[in-house]
Amino acid sequence: MGTIRASARQLEKLRHDVKVRSHTITADEPSSHGGDDAGPSPQELLAASLASCVAITMEMYARRKGWDVAGLRVDCEYTPAERGHPTQFRLVTRMPETLTDDQIDRLAVIGAKCPVHRTLEGEVSFDEQVEVA
Repeated sequence: MGTIRASARQLEKLRHDVKVRSHTITADEPSSHGGDDAGPSPQELLAASLASCVAITMEMYARRKGWDVAGLRVDCEYTPAERGHPTQFRLVTRMPETLTDDQIDRLAVIGAKCPVHRTLEGEVSFDEQVEVA
């Protein structure tokens, strides 16, 4: 897929427009954190990225195999790291009852190989720059 770009631009208070290709997503903080709750928080977007990536990866694989996964659902709970405790993701995948145990096992393995899951598991580096505009 190559390099992925996203750009966040402040609108007001903590609300930002996040642009990805031709799409715009509103990110904000809940009112309890000083925002207007006009969209999901960045932390919530991270959980949404993982849940959707796992689900889409499973669905793409199932489609290639000719398996019906209508109703597939992936829920993600995310607890950010705190002192002495690592970041924790809890994924619950609900599969259609029409699938065999072997199909379910295979899809679980495939879901754990989605790009977002692999990124969160792997080593990450940052190249950060500040520019005055």
